[in-house]
Amino acid sequence: MRCVSRGAAGGGYSKVAVQALIALIFLFFVTSAIGVVTGSNSLITVPVMFQFGIDEKVAVATNMFGLTFMAIGATIPFLRSGKLEVKRLSPLIGVTLVGSALGAALVGAISGDGLKLIVSLAMIAIVLFTLLGPRRKFDEGSVGNWRLTAAGLAATFLLAIYGGLYSGGYVTVLTAAFVAFFGMSYGGAIAATKLVNVFSSGIATLVFMWQGLVDYKLGAVLGVTMFAGAYAGAYFVTKMNEAWLRGIFLATVLLLAVKLIADLI
Repeated sequence: MRCVSRGAAGGGYSKVAVQALIALIFLFFVTSAIGVVTGSNSLITVPVMFQFGIDEKVAVATNMFGLTFMAIGATIPFLRSGKLEVKRLSPLIGVTLVGSALGAALVGAISGDGLKLIVSLAMIAIVLFTLLGPRRKFDEGSVGNWRLTAAGLAATFLLAIYGGLYSGGYVTVLTAAFVAFFGMSYGGAIAATKLVNVFSSGIATLVFMWQGLVDYKLGAVLGVTMFAGAYAGAYFVTKMNEAWLRGIFLATVLLLAVKLIADLI
């Protein structure tokens, strides 16, 4: 079943069939929970919104609206546990705000097919990065003994542009960058990227709202769903078998990428 969402840009209501909406709610909850570990749920949620017939730019913007709630839900448990050093992360938050605002502004200048191509290529790239990139075990503790570097700040800024433009796989690569450039522990980097992503998705959402691209009715439902999924995931999903989660996640992303590319050919 295909559904159409005109969003705020068209001034209309979200015409999403009840069955499709239920499917989206279930999908967004599960991917938000798993996304606490994988950090790449937009690689699934946005392409699925495309398949439901939602306008490409509205899909990206509305997903970002929901991501803001998800990021907040995923960050709260880390804040409560005392594992985040907010003041030390402020320079990273600053460059992220600038980069993500720029990335979101670029969405308005890209065609719908262009967005689909970017999403498809990003999906494949993140799958390859996840399969071939370095693997580290999750460890407990705070953000840890780390220090800022110029290269790390530059990488954070460049990744923030992509994070504001689409965000699929953004947190996954950002986590790896924090480990590589700043010397954070893997567990500490996961906690840090959750907070940074609140600001990345938040500023991008404000830009999308200004552009009139957010479907607020659909976004509100999905936002609450993603908040609940991420909050639950921060407690429960991290205790599950990560190899099993990675396998399902990668297979799903790869299949969706092939489907999107086939649609463009």
